[in-house]
Amino acid sequence: MSRAALVIARLTLREALRRRLLWALLGLTVLLVVATGWLFGRAAELTPFEGGERQLILSQLLVMIAFMFSFVLTMTGAFAAAPAIGPEIENGLLLAVLARPVRRSDVLLGRWIGLALVLVGYALAAGYLEVAVVALTTGYAPADPLVAPPYLAAEALVLLTLSLAFSTRIAPVASGSIAVVGFGLAWMGGIAGGVGDYLHNDSLRTAGTVAHLILPSDTLWRGAMFGLEPPPDVLAAAGSQARIFTVSPFFAGTPPPPLWLAWCLAWVVATLAIGAFLFRRREL
Repeated sequence: MSRAALVIARLTLREALRRRLLWALLGLTVLLVVATGWLFGRAAELTPFEGGERQLILSQLLVMIAFMFSFVLTMTGAFAAAPAIGPEIENGLLLAVLARPVRRSDVLLGRWIGLALVLVGYALAAGYLEVAVVALTTGYAPADPLVAPPYLAAEALVLLTLSLAFSTRIAPVASGSIAVVGFGLAWMGGIAGGVGDYLHNDSLRTAGTVAHLILPSDTLWRGAMFGLEPPPDVLAAAGSQARIFTVSPFFAGTPPPPLWLAWCLAWVVATLAIGAFLFRRREL
């Protein structure tokens, strides 16, 4: 990694602070934590179930909160990265930067690092706070409470990377919108793959696999869901090991295989490389 990329990353962090992005995320975190504490406190008081059924209900509520949080994260990543390159080309700012011995790939990488630091820091802090608040208000904690926030942060990084690559060629609103729509389609593709597994339908299985290859955000979302599920004995006692649960968009019986996690990493690297290539070929 070059020194120029690190300098641009530092400038990106300063810009996020100047534009009050960090303060907005901090305020959003406080709002989410307060709302989660109230919701789960009321749910713990009103639920008529006990034991494993109670834990299963609370776990599914936590997964739904996590899904809303993941959508906020992906929206933030997509629309924070969307104006990172294009507007600076149009207003001529990059002409002054690239007149010095700075490569275009350094600009792209520096932007990605700066935005990734903001996004990952927010995802981890807010994610662990959410899990802690649920544990304090209800006494319920997932089987492995440390797993889900890193998966959610990685999912947001996938959308940030995609939007940043698009920002080298198309308008900010378009690049952010394409990334968000892709997130939704990948999630639907994951559901289709689960239905294909349940029905032994090769076409639906293939659709799910292709969706995960094109945009692996749903792979990481399923890792987050797995991390939020209750202990295996609770799931078994509640009968949730039945095959029908493989269709649910809010249940993951197994974590993502290491090969798929390796693909997620390779996808991010390859998308950044494609973005750098497109940026290099664009006229300023």
